[in-house]
Amino acid sequence: MAFVWRLAKAGYASFDGEGARLYGGRWNHPGIRAVYASESLSLATLEYFVNLDTDLAPDRLVSLRAEIPRRIEQEIVETGNLPKHWRTCPAPEALQDIGTEWLRRGETAVLSVPSAVVPEERNYLLNPAHREFSRIRIGRPRPFHFDPRMRK
Repeated sequence: MAFVWRLAKAGYASFDGEGARLYGGRWNHPGIRAVYASESLSLATLEYFVNLDTDLAPDRLVSLRAEIPRRIEQEIVETGNLPKHWRTCPAPEALQDIGTEWLRRGETAVLSVPSAVVPEERNYLLNPAHREFSRIRIGRPRPFHFDPRMRK
């Protein structure tokens, strides 16, 4: 089994991809569902933290761990195959094209991508429309709180 992690507000902790469908993300255009996850809880925390407004302290956060059976195939995006400025914010549209095309092809349930925050680590897009998505075991949400020192 491989594990992936999500950090979200308590009311938005589902693995349905609705937020990505509504707003898009670094790896998908709006209009198509995708679930974003990270290879560790610490990376999920950093990914969440870098997207916070500096004057807003998050409350009612939860962490979720999901188990992906090793038999579920994944596609891997290597850093060397990305545009030169792939880590910029906002993200280059080429990244959304890569993820959206992967989602539309529907060949695998998991896409492994480098983290823009820590490029040596991996984030994962999960395709909730893929036939093997239902084999991913999603754990129960657990309360999560940032260490207060992160707000200095």
